[in-house]
Amino acid sequence: MPLILPGNVGSATAATGYDVDNSLRFNDGSSDALIRTLADPGGAGNRNKWTFSTWLKRSALGANQWIFGSYQSSNYSTALLFKSDDTLQFFDYYNGSFNGQRRTNRVFRDISAWYHIVAIWDKDNGTSDHKMRIYVNGTEETSFSASSAPSNATTLNADGQDISIGQKEGVGDFFDGYMCETVFNDGQAYTADNYGEFDSDSPNIWKPIDVSGLNFGTTGFHLDYEDSSALGNDVSGNNNDFTVNNLTSVDQSTDTCTNNSPTWNSLDNYYAESTFQEGNLEVRGKSPGVIYSYETYNIATIGVSSGKWFWEVKLTNIDVGACQIGIVDNIPTSSGNQMGARAYGYAYGNGGSVKNNGSTLSGSYSSYTTGDIIGIALNLDDNELTFYKNGAVQNSGTAISITAPASTTSGFYFPAGGDENAGNNTLQANFGSPPFSISSGNSDGNNYGNFEYSVPSGYYALNTKNLAEFG
Repeated sequence: MPLILPGNVGSATAATGYDVDNSLRFNDGSSDALIRTLADPGGAGNRNKWTFSTWLKRSALGANQWIFGSYQSSNYSTALLFKSDDTLQFFDYYNGSFNGQRRTNRVFRDISAWYHIVAIWDKDNGTSDHKMRIYVNGTEETSFSASSAPSNATTLNADGQDISIGQKEGVGDFFDGYMCETVFNDGQAYTADNYGEFDSDSPNIWKPIDVSGLNFGTTGFHLDYEDSSALGNDVSGNNNDFTVNNLTSVDQSTDTCTNNSPTWNSLDNYYAESTFQEGNLEVRGKSPGVIYSYETYNIATIGVSSGKWFWEVKLTNIDVGACQIGIVDNIPTSSGNQMGARAYGYAYGNGGSVKNNGSTLSGSYSSYTTGDIIGIALNLDDNELTFYKNGAVQNSGTAISITAPASTTSGFYFPAGGDENAGNNTLQANFGSPPFSISSGNSDGNNYGNFEYSVPSGYYALNTKNLAEFG
């Protein structure tokens, strides 16, 4: 159950000295990608030596997902990708056979964590093992299920060849998740320490560094995703911009490798059998009328045991059944395990009531429907829970008293959403970087988050920067 808990929040809690402000959220369901043709503007680059680097967070597993590469035909391609078994492969395929490849034995299945991946092509290196290299989080991969050193120049950087990020061009294999600090250095064989470093206080934490001083060569680029109107903008100085396919300003995210935010946890889905989109910020319950109909819930990847936290959930669709939004202490244990039926589950239903441990709590709560936004204010300093509907506080502002986290099964509370009856309701979570358009824009006291409605005073967006300070 990949989760982020206080005390285990990763690189974003370290004093980075360098912060990454934005990432780009790729959704395989809408065929998101970035594409550039090398003949425009710079022509071909160095086909014998180059380095690609990016930070990424996966949202979907178990499918071929191209991170970076070129695909000219079934006989000519270069790629860095996740395979359907969740291993990582780096290859050049030329004239019907592999010109060179590295395929890891290790699998990459954590959907709550950011990975830093570096792929180096250095065909003329005198050391065979250094002709193609892969680094993950600062450490070189050396255990491979398939490995061969190249003898020919890569098909990448050929004049007229398209470079794609997030897809196998013309075929599919779309990446699903987040990328930030995407860098290509033409003519350079840079190792991982040119893009990141281990934290001096926490030596197991790998963090990004400023790459602006690197040599980018002719076809090199640096995509920082900071211009929401030009998400493919190259800031290396080369102006090797990418064409944006099916990505919009809404796909610009503040969930990054230096400030990690939660998503719905697509791995804790055995009983719910939900589907996920939009970087795991959208969850849709299983359709009614099928075996194991959706009558339970999904949780987020971040749990909290102290502090004051705020997030929003938009009801994109309420189909049938009763929707529930709230908090739980643990994952469901059956397909009929509604969160309001749990001892440590507090669920605001669309009918206008809050349930806990199978009972309806006293209080006045408005019903809600498709298009409404529910705000959740969780106060674990005083063990209270308050709900909002479209910015209006419910129950006249009287908070619900909840069990202290230390007395729950897990010791933590998690954001949760689900269904009390069989249905396929669709919920979009806004933990600070929404998958839907915001008409106003509100942040917390640390200036984190982009919420539709005001954040209650003293409450904070759930992210690892805030967790390090208040969690």
